[in-house]
Amino acid sequence: MFGVNDLFPTFYAMSHTVAIVVFRNFQLLDAAGPISAFEMANRFAPGYYDLAVLSHQGGLIASSSGISMETCPYSLVETPDTLMVVGGEGAIEALDCQQTMEFIAHCASRSQRVSSVCSGAYLLAAAGLLSGRRATTHWQRTQDFSLRFPDVHLDADKIYIRDGKIWTSAGISAGIDLSLALITADLGEQVARQVARQLVVYYQRPGGQSQYSALLEMSTSGGRFISLLEYARKNLSKRLSVDDLAEQVFMSPRHFSRSFTTEIGISPARAVERLRVEAASAALESGNCSIQEISKLYGFSDPERMRRAFLRIMGVPPSTMKRCITN
Repeated sequence: MFGVNDLFPTFYAMSHTVAIVVFRNFQLLDAAGPISAFEMANRFAPGYYDLAVLSHQGGLIASSSGISMETCPYSLVETPDTLMVVGGEGAIEALDCQQTMEFIAHCASRSQRVSSVCSGAYLLAAAGLLSGRRATTHWQRTQDFSLRFPDVHLDADKIYIRDGKIWTSAGISAGIDLSLALITADLGEQVARQVARQLVVYYQRPGGQSQYSALLEMSTSGGRFISLLEYARKNLSKRLSVDDLAEQVFMSPRHFSRSFTTEIGISPARAVERLRVEAASAALESGNCSIQEISKLYGFSDPERMRRAFLRIMGVPPSTMKRCITN
């Protein structure tokens, strides 16, 4: 069996500094996930990443869980190569910290990359870094974020987004996806894959993959069809035509189709397609069934129809997702 240094024996003469900014009531996993990913990368590329957790005053900073993390003041790392701003319950309060906002703006002009995890995007936006740019944040923050920063092209249905030197990611665990993407950019796909294997996470969820449940998203649009959506989710192997669904709610097909589209925001056919894709994606992640079996199990009837649906909704075909999971 090969050891780590047999696979990646190179020691890097120059390190890449990653500074992670936290604040009172930050989300612990927003910081711990990326830290673990970069730590693991150093096992395969010894000495490459130099990690620092920073805060305004330094010292112990309590997360929203009550668990504290030791930090250094901003002055210790004046210009990191990569800045990563975490999110959490304290993100809005952190907007009022002049030193934090000045440090982010300083890094924006001098660092190679500036990134955020979850609601850390609020701080990047408040510092003016996201104006006119594409960005994402936790799906639950979408409405508030858009009201506060209307000049940001927010796409809350993405796990992470890169726009030039600015990288933003969705909620909490998406910070690991973002870190794997950064590691890939720095050290290549082979190292990032090894990191993912050691962390027992998928390498790598496409950045365009939906970050939240299709059923949850559609259910928040209105209450009348929640039970119908749940019925559809549990019966994806069935035909689930407009007539079938209308019968379930005791409505005429025409009235049902019009009412459903108005209330949910998409047609019944598109809603069922999204539920099928979500379920098929989860089945692909389990790795227990072939694409052909999954297409039949979730009502696509054949792999080609499933492929077209995946391209419309996920942006990638099922075969690409399966390769990412098995490699």
